[in-house]
Amino acid sequence: MSPKARRVLALLILPLTLLTSCGRGPTVGTPAMEVSAAVKATPESARETPTPAGEMTVVDGLGRTVTLASSPQRIVSLAPSNTEILFAIGAGLQVVGRDDFSDYPEEAAALTSIGGPWGEFNTETLVALRPELVLAAGINTPEQVHVVEDLGTRVYYLANPADFDGLFQNLRLVGELTGHAADAEALVADLRARVEAVKSTVGGPDRPTVYYEVDATDPNAPWTTGAGTFQQVLIETAGGKNIFADLEGWVQVGLEEIVVRDPEIMIFGAGPSVPTTAESVAERSGWEGITAVSSGKVYGIDTNWTDRAGPRLVDALEAMATLLHPDGVP
Repeated sequence: MSPKARRVLALLILPLTLLTSCGRGPTVGTPAMEVSAAVKATPESARETPTPAGEMTVVDGLGRTVTLASSPQRIVSLAPSNTEILFAIGAGLQVVGRDDFSDYPEEAAALTSIGGPWGEFNTETLVALRPELVLAAGINTPEQVHVVEDLGTRVYYLANPADFDGLFQNLRLVGELTGHAADAEALVADLRARVEAVKSTVGGPDRPTVYYEVDATDPNAPWTTGAGTFQQVLIETAGGKNIFADLEGWVQVGLEEIVVRDPEIMIFGAGPSVPTTAESVAERSGWEGITAVSSGKVYGIDTNWTDRAGPRLVDALEAMATLLHPDGVP
């Protein structure tokens, strides 16, 4: 499997593995949306019994009760999605450290990296940063959470969202944790309006069939996305029909099956580390018979928009809706 596939599948599938190791029981075939929904904190469960002034008690995505300072001023993010959320809600100045893959926004690059996110963290660097809050995510394993917690640091695990409502809930939650509730609410209002605008634009009966490609190191058996993934949510919300919606999670499929299902549009995650281009797809042996390829409707969308559980999922939605319905309302 290519570095792109390993990176994406680690981002997407690790939540299933880590939840299994916690004794929650889902297998690799369990839809990620269902797993996330089962563990994510709700606004009602996020705040519990009264605590001393300046503190709050919250329940995180692993069901752990955590007591935090009401507005921690020294935060370390263990995942790119968390880093994006923190900056998007106005808490960027409170972030003092990040994982290796947090590269957005540009200001994040200036922060001290502690390694990871699915490798070992540099615990000495982490301790030296003196964080009041370490914000973990679905990409992090329970073991990593426990290692950081054993350092005497408060860790909050933010579960992956199952849909846009889950994303908005996460934004509000991080806003509450960091003292930026009003900023988070304003961001949610803007993002929700953009999502609703897409829905109103693509709400007609014309729903083109879509093949979404995660990785094609082997073009005869590429990785694609099925039910229970945020890519599936994006396709459906953008007014398309995923040709592999009958499968679950991220799976490899045969070229012949793609030819039989004959998608009208093909979308792949694009980026500097991804070798796939529309031109390279057109040159693949055996792919010329697929309608999306023969008609030139093969498109890339920034892989960081589609793979990270942060605000830019709405950017991915808008881009996908424009590709599926370039003329507007179907």
